[in-house]
Amino acid sequence: MARLIHTVVGGNHLYFVVIDNELRYMSNFLPFLVLIGSVALLMYGMKVMSEGLQKMAGSKLRQVLGTMTTNRFTGVLTGSFITMSVQSSTATTVMTVSFVSAGLLSLAQAISVIMGANIGTTATAWIMVLGGSFDIKYIVYTCLAIGMALIYSKRNRNGGEFLMGLCFMLLGLISLKTNAADMHLDQNPSVAQFFASISGWGYGSYLLFLFIGGLMTCAVQSSAAIMAITMTLCSAGVLDIYMGIALVMGENIGTTITSNIVALSASTQARRAAMAHLIFNVFGVIWVLCIFHVFVNFVCGLVGYTPGSSLENMAILSVVLAAFHTSFNVINTCILIWFIKPLEKIVCWIIKSKPSAEEDIPRLHFISGGLMSTAELSILEAKKEINSYAQRSQRMFGLVQELLHTEKDEDFMKLYTRIEKYENISDNMELEIAKYLNQVSEGRLSIESKTEIQRMLREVTEIESVCDSNYNIARTIKRKRQHHSQFEFTEKQFEHLHCMLNLVDDALSQMNKVMCRLSEYQYVDVNQSNNIEHEINHYRSQLKNQNIIDVNNHEYDYQMGVYYMDIISECEKLGDYVMNVVEAVGNIKEQKES
Repeated sequence: MARLIHTVVGGNHLYFVVIDNELRYMSNFLPFLVLIGSVALLMYGMKVMSEGLQKMAGSKLRQVLGTMTTNRFTGVLTGSFITMSVQSSTATTVMTVSFVSAGLLSLAQAISVIMGANIGTTATAWIMVLGGSFDIKYIVYTCLAIGMALIYSKRNRNGGEFLMGLCFMLLGLISLKTNAADMHLDQNPSVAQFFASISGWGYGSYLLFLFIGGLMTCAVQSSAAIMAITMTLCSAGVLDIYMGIALVMGENIGTTITSNIVALSASTQARRAAMAHLIFNVFGVIWVLCIFHVFVNFVCGLVGYTPGSSLENMAILSVVLAAFHTSFNVINTCILIWFIKPLEKIVCWIIKSKPSAEEDIPRLHFISGGLMSTAELSILEAKKEINSYAQRSQRMFGLVQELLHTEKDEDFMKLYTRIEKYENISDNMELEIAKYLNQVSEGRLSIESKTEIQRMLREVTEIESVCDSNYNIARTIKRKRQHHSQFEFTEKQFEHLHCMLNLVDDALSQMNKVMCRLSEYQYVDVNQSNNIEHEINHYRSQLKNQNIIDVNNHEYDYQMGVYYMDIISECEKLGDYVMNVVEAVGNIKEQKES
């Protein structure tokens, strides 16, 4: 509302317009914008810091994850170590699910790693406590200068990105804490009345705040950001410690709901791993709610805080929240680590295996990590998808072999239609994977990762050529059946075709073995693939010469010889494409050129 004030100064008439309501609204709205910006800066800092760490040690961490999970205890330690290293439980979960889908980790091993990831993610809360417990502005700005120098010097660009991300996260935390204090939320009648109205419902209030915490975490896809907000509200005196801890429990469930939503379009094993993560945290919330006051008072006693007491230094409530988060996940892991096998059976019962017919559905199965995913981890997902693509090409070749011996017209057309469907799926997969890799290449990547993406694009192109050759062989068989159904290949021709097809199948099997190696640092022996490819070439030349002799001797019709050699020649081309894939995986061509 505006008011007009009139006064006379030195014979001059002066008029002032005073705007009351507008200024009051702006004074309330601007701090809210600063609050949102602080959370955004915190989340961005977490993402940049995680990406920097993964670029420095992402490949090594993936190798550790694949080798240091021999039992449930080493799995928990591995999950904790990796999550504390990259400061992202989402990153660890994405890597774990990728290894499960690729068959490099069992579901039981993945569950133990996910348990460890829940422990490792509690380190983030302690970083926030330390960052907010004393003035670290000078350290932060110094680290910003060092990080910027490292980035521009390009000597340790990844280390510079890590420092920049850490500084952004701490600046966001400092801004969040300062802004909350300036807003004086504890003295705001509306805020106090709102929380007072929903805090007197006993366990109903705890359940409500638990739901709010889960909902907020799903919305921003970052439990760390919601943890920071919870710490700020408790430290400002707006929330008591019981309601704050209820929010923390909701955050634990919210972060698993996000991964379950993302995994809906993923493989069966990926959805089972995500479901195990949800069950793990839901179980923990249930037993904590059963002894809620006892457990919270126990944690408060460890920190030296008495619930309900008035302290001048309310920052101790942040320590209580971090201590609860750690105690909750450590105790929950200590309980459920002995029940990994039953938990595995439960998730397998909840999520049934997909019918075999679903392999024909033209969709990708890799998992996107959501807002907090990183380009480095997306490479691992693309690798898994390319491996699946290569295995599909071999299954398609198996259908082509079966087509050669199918006699009934109805069965023949059903099988041929299925091969056509595989060809369409192959084209779609090539485009989708290439599009995905191009999107990944736009992110912040190390030089090694950019080179790896180029190799992966070559692999995808060559695998699609393998599928094209499969389809060409099927079309040749169909043409022969339609136009010369009265003639059949001779017994000797069938024998030669079987030998050639078996050689190609061996080449495809060896290709898939090479592609499914554990890591890019593992030695790739291409000699066996090279030997098979030479054998295919030699056999094709031998059959070509023999075909001319057989046609001249009238052992079979000339047109039958054309169909016969079309299949043989296409098999030889297919072998060349397979060898190109192996060379791309083993980086052979680059080594030859250098």
